[in-house]
Amino acid sequence: MDTIGFIGLGIMGKPMAQNLLKAGYTVVVYNRSRAAMEALAAEGAVLAVSPQDVTQQTDVVITCLPDSPDVEAIVLDQALPSARSGMLFIDMSTIAPASARKIYVALKAKGIQSLDAPVSGGDIGAQQGTLSVMVGGDAAAFQRALPILQAMGKNIVHIGEAGAGQVTKACNQIVVALTVQAVAEALTLAQKSGVDLTKVREALLGGFAQSRVLEVHGKRMIEGSFQPGFTIDLHRKDMNIVLQTAREVHVPLLGSSQVTTLMDGAIAQGKGNLDNAALITLYDGLSH
Repeated sequence: MDTIGFIGLGIMGKPMAQNLLKAGYTVVVYNRSRAAMEALAAEGAVLAVSPQDVTQQTDVVITCLPDSPDVEAIVLDQALPSARSGMLFIDMSTIAPASARKIYVALKAKGIQSLDAPVSGGDIGAQQGTLSVMVGGDAAAFQRALPILQAMGKNIVHIGEAGAGQVTKACNQIVVALTVQAVAEALTLAQKSGVDLTKVREALLGGFAQSRVLEVHGKRMIEGSFQPGFTIDLHRKDMNIVLQTAREVHVPLLGSSQVTTLMDGAIAQGKGNLDNAALITLYDGLSH
């Protein structure tokens, strides 16, 4: 089995690395804050002192980082100089398709395979190993990566060439964002009409309005429980990627623009570190 390096042990990265350990891989980990590294060391992970150290010890390197500049800095500036021909890089962050293509070209020039493989499924999917993985890159690299990805996800689709995985993730984030908004509006309407929210959600889950967002985020909205599985700050970052990508291909995204403005409002109220289900609090404030 390949020795795997894992850089970025946040809400998503840490459980993903844990699932690789459970699958029997040797995993070398690096993270800016040490607490997550030490927790994984207790489960058998090898600790690295830098991204370069990760690259030197492994055959495959996975990154799961917040944004495009973070991935470019880690991969191109820090890890690449010590990378070897024949290695495989898998970026499982959500970044701009243009950044994914830039990384692909730079790594290919050194004889290194790479994939952009963003995920969907939230912290629950990361913990349970049931993530949906959207992959861009060469077919040979995908086949090599598939057993590794199967340790972390269940629905793994090779979309196409480099950047295609990130385009798909942008599409995913549009659907999630607008569905969160729709559920927030529906539950606010029900609440202001004096109807039992739990029963409304139960009824909707049995019909055509059923969705994973209604199931999970709808419950969080009803309970007012906004401990983050995926923060508004991060979703807002993803919507910036959506709108940037849309501008590049001249596509007007009216709904995406509106929900992004709502996220801006939540962030301005100091709610950016809450779960994206907390968008419902804006509707509550507007409905008095």
